Amino acid sequence: MSSKRCPWAEASDAERDYHDTEWGVPVWDDQRLFEMLTLEGAQAGLSWSTILNKRDGYRRAFSEFDPAKVARYTATRIDKLVLDASIVRHRGKIESTVSNARAVLAVQEGEESLAGLLWSFVGGEPLQNRWRRMEDLPAETPTSKAMSKELKRRGFRFVGPTTCYAFMQAAGLVNDHLVGCFRCAEVRLET
Repeated sequence: MSSKRCPWAEASDAERDYHDTEWGVPVWDDQRLFEMLTLEGAQAGLSWSTILNKRDGYRRAFSEFDPAKVARYTATRIDKLVLDASIVRHRGKIESTVSNARAVLAVQEGEESLAGLLWSFVGGEPLQNRWRRMEDLPAETPTSKAMSKELKRRGFRFVGPTTCYAFMQAAGLVNDHLVGCFRCAEVRLET
């Protein structure tokens, strides 16, 4: 595709495909949101291309991100995952995926869905930003700080304000495609 896209997406075919088909598209499915939150947390300190390249491994390792299944993972299963080269072998990140699955179930058993909780931070519809340069994009916002604080209060881990903002971008809670990117208008129309 010869259309202009956000510069971060030009490094590899995988990043181009992710940018062109997924990044910034609103997600309302709890299982998919759990996957995205997990992958953004796993990315902390690493490149996004590393996580994209391990995405299929994550899906296999974490039962396609079915929170009910992941919540039942035992210490023995976690020990095996620490040895699994198809994912990031960081014990804290692996353990957080299991505890976050339990937190997702607690949200669902309470008064709302995970989607309802997360989308409440943006009033139920995507924020439409109009950034012109990559340098203009914030690493975190008051909204991502509030989301981080609430998720941590509910027992989620690896959900700092920067991770939450990256999640918001990925899951379409904000449209952060640059105004010169062909996806900016397309994503706006998809919402």
